[in-house]
Amino acid sequence: MPARTQITRLRFVNCYLVDEDDGLTLVDTTVGGGAKTILAAAQRLGKPIKRIALTHAHGDHIGSVDELVERLGEVDVLISPRAARFMAKDMSLDPGEEKGKLRGSWPGAKTQPTRTVSPGDRIGSLEVVAAPGHTPGHVAFLDSRDRTLYCGDAYTTIGGVETTARVPIRFPLAGMVTWHRPTALESARALRALDPAALAPGHGKIVESPGPAMDEAIKRAS
Repeated sequence: MPARTQITRLRFVNCYLVDEDDGLTLVDTTVGGGAKTILAAAQRLGKPIKRIALTHAHGDHIGSVDELVERLGEVDVLISPRAARFMAKDMSLDPGEEKGKLRGSWPGAKTQPTRTVSPGDRIGSLEVVAAPGHTPGHVAFLDSRDRTLYCGDAYTTIGGVETTARVPIRFPLAGMVTWHRPTALESARALRALDPAALAPGHGKIVESPGPAMDEAIKRAS
């Protein structure tokens, strides 16, 4: 069984099932109405979803979390402390965050996280990595086994690898709703420094050996 399974809805919104010894970690949940598709994919893999790890609280990433929690019952839900406030519909900005503007869909959720996670924490085989910029509190997850980087919306790969520190013509949507582009660019550089073996974004295909393409994306956004 592969360590990761990509699930794509509406042809451009991704979530991922990551294989662990005790079951599956679901990274993000796509838009609302996705529980049936996600659970069917887990059933095909023959393992239960044990935990849901969220990169940030935009609606195309937390949209199906309530449905999944209702269907699954006992499941861990993990998100950064900052993003947890957005998920609870607290849209207040912390000092310094006024440098950017919150954009995009923020539907919130009834679900409360069972645990908040910070950079350096572990979720099974996944290490939590800071990746703010697209939103405050955005995180990514690096698999310590195969070095797949689940980057949320720090990068996209539709039409090529891009950071969300700019608005590329080929796929402008994620860049258009970035909170603070200079911070997003700093995070893009920090994620590149991890030298991931594969880049698994919220939008677009998984890219193997993404380093050179990440370098070019950073250069275009600088």
